[in-house]
Amino acid sequence: MAFGDGPDDPALRSAWDTFCDRLKEAGERAFKDHNPTSGVHRVDGLRFLTQNLGQAFDLALETRDTRYPAIHTFCHPSRKLGGDCADFLYQQAWIDGSSRYRVVGDRGSAAFFNVTVQGPRPAGPGVLHEPFGDVPQANLTGAQLQTDDDGSFEIYVGGPRQGPNWLPTTADSRKLFIRQGFDRWDELPARMHIERLDMTTPRPLPTPTDMTAAIEWAGDFLTTMMDDWPDYPFTYGGVDPERVNRFPDVETTGADAKRGRAAVNMHWRLAPDEALIVEFDAHEGLWMLTNMGAFFTSMDYLYRPVSYTPSRTAVDADGAVRLVLSHDDPGYHNWIDTQGFERGNLTYRHMLDGEPAPLRTRLVKRAELADALPPDTVTVTPQQRVAQMWERFHGVRRRYAG
Repeated sequence: MAFGDGPDDPALRSAWDTFCDRLKEAGERAFKDHNPTSGVHRVDGLRFLTQNLGQAFDLALETRDTRYPAIHTFCHPSRKLGGDCADFLYQQAWIDGSSRYRVVGDRGSAAFFNVTVQGPRPAGPGVLHEPFGDVPQANLTGAQLQTDDDGSFEIYVGGPRQGPNWLPTTADSRKLFIRQGFDRWDELPARMHIERLDMTTPRPLPTPTDMTAAIEWAGDFLTTMMDDWPDYPFTYGGVDPERVNRFPDVETTGADAKRGRAAVNMHWRLAPDEALIVEFDAHEGLWMLTNMGAFFTSMDYLYRPVSYTPSRTAVDADGAVRLVLSHDDPGYHNWIDTQGFERGNLTYRHMLDGEPAPLRTRLVKRAELADALPPDTVTVTPQQRVAQMWERFHGVRRRYAG
């Protein structure tokens, strides 16, 4: 049988042809002005697209039916979305406001745990691409979550209040957003699954109408993703591409409170002979720093020291944390690798206790680091750096195992 023998052939082929045209259009965005012209940067832009091409239809089709929900891990070491934190595990499940759900799992030992019901996406400019841009409606934190002695838990979502762990929904609720944040390499993630409580029949197969809608959604996702990054944080996120190598002040909103964190971004540029010192006072709470490329995607945190948290950071004798952003290993414990990128973005997040700290920066010549840092700043040998790499490698894989 050939094309045209089926009644839905023209609509399906037209949808697919349009998607392929849009994918080509999205690829052109890898060469935008915000992305430097070196090969590693251009590849990074295309890699952003190819990594998410692999999950476009997971979001648009495979997990999209809210009557048969599934928890989807949408960021991991080989798949990034803009602004992802190297020490977070991000998951979501599409839901609706008329169904009742149960999330069953084991709490694990991640320092930060937050489950949020997300509402509608506002109309107009300044709204991030799907599956983001929606408004937090209710959240359940790790401190609020009640577990059994063995760490197991149940969370009920929607309908009348049920059990100690319950999240209300509204008519326009659209998904659960699940984030776990890690400090130590030996922490274990929560493992969980979701089910609709009144499920009585198998999940139906996708119809031609479902498929054409999914193809359109996936095309929207990929093209707007390539449009929004890195333009969105420069336009709406308080990041000034001309105010390089300096952090703005940390500001929080009510939505940040529901997300359980405060965040601020710095755009950086480094010449081959330069290094950037980032310093702040050691402070209470769980803070994280993640180095990202031009498209605001986290760098290679499986193999490289591109992220730091309190437990993995050396503190100087004066109580200050000093990290060195440089193109090659300077021999200091708190080295932030640039992967050889000339331009990128560094994000600071603060969670749990305490308040965010002001962040100070100093641009110095790479050869003058020893004069710019206190003499007791902790150094590492090449062998110790390799040991750090292995510890990171095993710790990150532990978060995504199973």
